[in-house]
Amino acid sequence: MQEQFKSDPFYYKVYGDYAMFTDPVTKAGGEKYTYQVPTYQALKGITEQIYWKPTLQYFMDSVKVVKKIQTETKGIRAPLKNGTNDLDYYTYLRDVEYLVKFHFEWNLNRPELKADRNATKHERILLRSISKGGRRDIFLGTRECIGYVERMRAEEFEKATTVYDREKISFGIMFHSFNYPDERVQTEENNLISNFTDITMSNGRIDFIRPEECQIHHKLRNYTIKKYTKDNMKSVDEELKDIPEEEV
Repeated sequence: MQEQFKSDPFYYKVYGDYAMFTDPVTKAGGEKYTYQVPTYQALKGITEQIYWKPTLQYFMDSVKVVKKIQTETKGIRAPLKNGTNDLDYYTYLRDVEYLVKFHFEWNLNRPELKADRNATKHERILLRSISKGGRRDIFLGTRECIGYVERMRAEEFEKATTVYDREKISFGIMFHSFNYPDERVQTEENNLISNFTDITMSNGRIDFIRPEECQIHHKLRNYTIKKYTKDNMKSVDEELKDIPEEEV
């Protein structure tokens, strides 16, 4: 029987001047328009920039939208193949702040990493990484939207108010997440899968369902899975040494 594990929840605040959580309907053309709220996948990507290890799978539990949803459209110069330029219009979210609650579980589809499943050490690394603002640069959807991360406590998250307290808003069917082949029960097909679901915000808070619980799933393309060994990946013990204790 496979080992099951679910960590205690973790919390952080992420904010920035601009964000772009691209609506896939607008992604194919030159014009891009952001969703009004961050997607599950965008928050998962931010969390993986804070601390990523293939041993773990992150699950986003909730997000609070602290500030008023407001957008700003910018003209972006796009070079064309003939040497001239075109002008595309991107619509961003402006002045954003989100409070995030999440947890991690073991990636049981990575049996080669079983020796790296030390919950206490991964939790310590994650807390230290949140406290220092992440181990990699934080982007709010796209690279031009720089984000900043601060650690939060459970009581701070739960007590935090938003501009949407006492309101309930439905955003309809939205993109939720991707499922990579190593994040689900293996089949003969190593397809990347996109998930869509209905998103509702109550009192400024969105409680996410898990990717496998989404109502709509689309197979995209075949996806190659990289294998990890002690030769191409640091152990959790080595990772822990990279972040000094005083940075907690």
